[in-house]
Amino acid sequence: MQASDAKTIERTQSADAGADVGPEARDTAARICALMRHVFLYDRGNQLRVVEESGLSSTQCKALLELGGLGNCPSTWQVTDLAELFGSSLPAMSRAVDGLVKKGLATRVEDPTDRRVRLVRITADGRELVETLTTVKRNGLEAFAATLTATQRRKLDAAVEALMDREDIAKTYEHLKEA
Repeated sequence: MQASDAKTIERTQSADAGADVGPEARDTAARICALMRHVFLYDRGNQLRVVEESGLSSTQCKALLELGGLGNCPSTWQVTDLAELFGSSLPAMSRAVDGLVKKGLATRVEDPTDRRVRLVRITADGRELVETLTTVKRNGLEAFAATLTATQRRKLDAAVEALMDREDIAKTYEHLKEA
């Protein structure tokens, strides 16, 4: 993606979001964004380094992370479903999956209910890369958490705990806690 593409996306999303978001939600989003930006770069970009070294495009990385799932995702995906999930065109997602297959990170398999349909499944090498990305991110977050005072950590824990009633967040937490 070029910088001009990013600016177009940013303007479109800003215009769409501005109409539905009140000042309180906007302020909350700004605080979360500041924290996420800080945490994302806290480990000096180690997660980005791992992605760069893998040679994956951003679309391939998103698809691989979804294929890797967290225990609550399907074991196989149709390319059309991945494209829809990420708002990508079908040809772009198909090219991304082809690249994952060529790198040995994913494989195409026959749908047992419809032999005309090809599904995508992560390989052992793909799982290993997902695990590496998750470990690098967790290590960075642990290093950041270690810099917090006990009071800051308790406040952050309380804020995050308040979100654990969301099924999507709770399932991911349970999976990561077991890892």
